[in-house]
Amino acid sequence: MDTFGAMSLELVPLCSATVTLAAPIQVSPSMMVGEVDDMVFEGERLSGRLKGKAAADWLTVGAGGYGELDVRLTMETHDGAIVYVSYKGRLQFATGIAYSTPLFHTGDERYAWLNSVQAVAKGTFTPPSTLVYEMYELR
Repeated sequence: MDTFGAMSLELVPLCSATVTLAAPIQVSPSMMVGEVDDMVFEGERLSGRLKGKAAADWLTVGAGGYGELDVRLTMETHDGAIVYVSYKGRLQFATGIAYSTPLFHTGDERYAWLNSVQAVAKGTFTPPSTLVYEMYELR
């Protein structure tokens, strides 16, 4: 602990995630929907792939050169568990860097530990359609 009583944060690798997006749907000048065509999770602790088609980023475009992420999707792990994933965050348009805070929900006992994880992720967007994240569990 430091002099203020705060504890340091520990980042524990969770996985990398490669997102492939469909062409964005422009709702208004300040909102677009980026449907997720595919998402692959690769890591020692968590690996799998997008499950189903109900997956998108409802991106609010800010006037200051950033976007506000609002992503929801379902994944299937390599061994058949179903996990709901949601995250909010920011996309800096000038740099193509995205910062997000993933949360997980599952009823599969093998992955119940995910239900209490607060994750953080940093990603790089490569136009027109790929975003690659490194995800970490905060401890």
